[in-house]
Parts: sequence; C-alpha cells; structure tokens
Amino acid sequence: MTRPVGIFGGTFDPVHFGHLRPALELQESLELEEVRMLPCSIPPHREAPLASSEQRLAMLQLAIDEQPGLVIDERELHRPGPSYMVDTLASIREELGDTSLCLLLGMDAFIGLEHWHQWQRLIELAHIVVAHRPGWDLQAEQASAVMKLWQSHGLSSRAELAQQAAGGVWLQPVSQLEISATDIREHVRQGKSLRYLMPDAVWQFIEDEGLYLD
Repeated sequence: MTRPVGIFGGTFDPVHFGHLRPALELQESLELEEVRMLPCSIPPHREAPLASSEQRLAMLQLAIDEQPGLVIDERELHRPGPSYMVDTLASIREELGDTSLCLLLGMDAFIGLEHWHQWQRLIELAHIVVAHRPGWDLQAEQASAVMKLWQSHGLSSRAELAQQAAGGVWLQPVSQLEISATDIREHVRQGKSLRYLMPDAVWQFIEDEGLYLD
C-alpha cells in the first residue's frame, strides 16, 4: 500500500451513522487506501459494551457491506486484556512497515488523549487526524497537553500525511452527526424507531436479536 491507512476504533455498541459518515468522508478527503474499523473488546475508559463482541462485529459487517474503502480489523476482539490503542497501532505498524498510518479521532477523544494508555507513543506510531465540525477552533480549548502536541506536530498540508509514516497532527472538518449510541440504546428501551440513525440492516439486526431492551 502506498496511500495512508486510516485506523478508526470504537465499541460500536451499536454502530451508527455518526461513526460511518465521518469514516467515509475521511477516507475520501484524505485519499486513504482504506479505513480499518476496529471494534474494541474491553474499552479502558468506559463501561463494557452491552452487546457481545460477536453481535457488535455482525452489526459492523452489515453496516459497511459493499462500501469500498471501509474494512473491519478484528484484532482487538481476539487480544486478551484491555484494548489499548497503542498496542493496536504497534501491531499494525509491525505488519505494514513504513506505510503511513492515520489514527482517526473525534475532537472529544483528542482533547482527552492525555488520559489514554501510553498516549505519548501514539504520535510515534501514526499520524493523528482529528475530525471536527466545520468552523471549530481548537484554540478555544484549554487542553494544554494536546495543545502542545498540536503546536509541535501540526502539519501544514494534508499531503504530508502520505509523505511520512507517522508523527503529524492534522485537523480535518467533517459532517458532524449528533448521534450517540447511548441515545440509541435508550430509544430501543422506549420502543422508538431507529430508522435514519443507522443502516436499516443494523436496526433490523438489533430488533431480531432483542438487543438493548434491558
């Protein structure tokens, strides 16, 4: 692969358009070879997923079926212990060598990056691409650690993502869909429709499996 590879992690409990649309836009706008969707097994910073690994994987497969450029990477589901991104990137780096890697994060995740396990190593293993809503200004945030990271590693053009394997920070505007998995699960408990929040095949799977009713 000569073009950068994107890494998009999440619990996907369940996957929805708030995940899928930004992933697709980043793949297209940054001309990524592919975006690897990585379902997390044991999230270090939040409660355990309600759906099983098998169910979350099945929903993700339904969601990106026949969508070129979006693929699933199952490695975190098969690795014991907490799903630390630094371990995942190190594993992918070992496989892909000097291929450019782009860790795709939302702005909220980026602002909280200093709480991640061995977060300083992430920039050594990959570029960090921060998806944000158009017009958003990072200067408004009082997040000293990540502000310093951005100031010291910020790239001047997105073309630089393909010119080196890792080490840069790039802010990319994308459509921000205010959809949350928490709200979706509450919709299910209240018997509300999930249509237009996610692909039809995913909400049909949730209904067939009886997920999120408790």
